[in-house]
Amino acid sequence: MEEFLCHRLLDPTQPISERFRELSSLFATSKAPVPAAEALGAIGLESSMPMLKNSLVSNPAQEVREACELALSRIEDLKTTGDDNVSSMTEKSMFMSVDPAAPASFCSSVAKLSELLLDEEKGMYERYAALFALRNNGGEEAVSAIIDSLSAKSALLKHEVAYVLGQLQNKAASAALSNILRDVNEHPMVRHEATEALGSIADTDIVVSYYNHSVALLVEFARDPDPIVSESCEVALSMLEYERSVPLHAGSSSAIMSHMYFFLTQNFNLK
Repeated sequence: MEEFLCHRLLDPTQPISERFRELSSLFATSKAPVPAAEALGAIGLESSMPMLKNSLVSNPAQEVREACELALSRIEDLKTTGDDNVSSMTEKSMFMSVDPAAPASFCSSVAKLSELLLDEEKGMYERYAALFALRNNGGEEAVSAIIDSLSAKSALLKHEVAYVLGQLQNKAASAALSNILRDVNEHPMVRHEATEALGSIADTDIVVSYYNHSVALLVEFARDPDPIVSESCEVALSMLEYERSVPLHAGSSSAIMSHMYFFLTQNFNLK
């Protein structure tokens, strides 16, 4: 059933209404609730709110509840701002990703954004907004603040932080990301994103010794007992090998290919 739903979701011949229905069904199966909740938030249809609200109070997994909170806040934000919000996000960001929160616009101080990002009492949407504002800033101080947030309690936030560090491709994040990958007690989805980020950073580096160190780490954890981690390392190594042989433009489809491969093989056994 899940394989059928996934194929329907990815079928471009299906109308948007049908593909939204398949996405809602995937969320309901609890096979991949976090990415499904994020996608529902990005689509922004009010019809998905009752389902998200129900999971917000009933799902036992903290990361799922937080993803629902985030999606609901995003839908409310889109209701208020509409297309102007989407246009603003596109104009302020050089990244092609569809972010689960609009970057914070009420302050430009890196110190204030960092304080908000690290504040465990703030809502997930506010912290994500600070994260994307820091990413769009892109300066060394902003990158350092993002790296510091890998110490957050929320696995959901940390997995997004790792993803953002992969987008920034700043070598300063390598040590912290390596520690995340090595930590067997860390949530698998955080280790997965750290793995992809390490591969992304290594691909931009022309220093052979650094590149080889990153590859060695990925090879080591390609034998990790957690299949989410081991297969993520295999994908990262494959993409590194491909991109080294066929150079691609930064921000190209390689990241999309990697995410799609991981999502399909992990959640739906599609090979």
